[in-house]
Amino acid sequence: MPQTTTQQPDSRAWILRMEGVDKTFGGTVHALSGMSLQVNQGDFISLLGPSGCGKSTALRLIADLLHPTRGRITWSGDHDVGDLGVVFQEPTLMPWATVAQNVWMPLRLRGKSYHAVRDDVLEALRLVGLEKFQTAYPRELSGGMKMRVSIARSMVTHPRLILMDEPFAALDEITRFRLNNDLLALKQKIGCTVIFVTHSVFESVFLSDRIVVMAARPGRVIRELAVDEPYPRDESFRTSPEYAAHCREASAALHAAMDQAA
Repeated sequence: MPQTTTQQPDSRAWILRMEGVDKTFGGTVHALSGMSLQVNQGDFISLLGPSGCGKSTALRLIADLLHPTRGRITWSGDHDVGDLGVVFQEPTLMPWATVAQNVWMPLRLRGKSYHAVRDDVLEALRLVGLEKFQTAYPRELSGGMKMRVSIARSMVTHPRLILMDEPFAALDEITRFRLNNDLLALKQKIGCTVIFVTHSVFESVFLSDRIVVMAARPGRVIRELAVDEPYPRDESFRTSPEYAAHCREASAALHAAMDQAA
């Protein structure tokens, strides 16, 4: 039977470090306390924890939408806004723009004309299986298709790191499973690094090679687990004894995190 173990140091090149990061709002709300995390090239990391543990705050700090109260966040090498792709819980598509125009938006904000980047936009749509819907509008798409557009938009700039904040939480289970499968296939194709926020033990085990378990009030890392199972993963992994064992271990760690809420 497999073991979900504490993550050992990784020999791969690191791309991001959080070191002793605190975040306080209004001087009284302690969202994060002493959070440290190293992100290595090619990681798929899930941040798993109860509501209010600071998972989304951590993503916003990495995205430079917030700034640490204490501690630091360091990128390896040169870093600019193009190094990041972000996928939120809601697709946040512009209703008046076509699918292709929505995917083009990050490049448009960088001064790129659609004609100059059309091939990149269409390739991103091809990778998420929506190349035939490039002229459709968001109102014509299902919830799962809208999320695929959001994922395509996040990766059209070829980012070093993609941040995903519970992107599948509002979808039905069948669609969620399908998008989990598609996300892993996409990661294999483009070789990206992902930090993924979720409340779901089952989703975290299926997707991740590392699970960072966080306790709430104030948010902090209490355990890091490795899911040492090979990629690609498919439906057979979801029904395997190995998957069940990892889920039990992650579930126990999550319950311990909930018990440690201050």
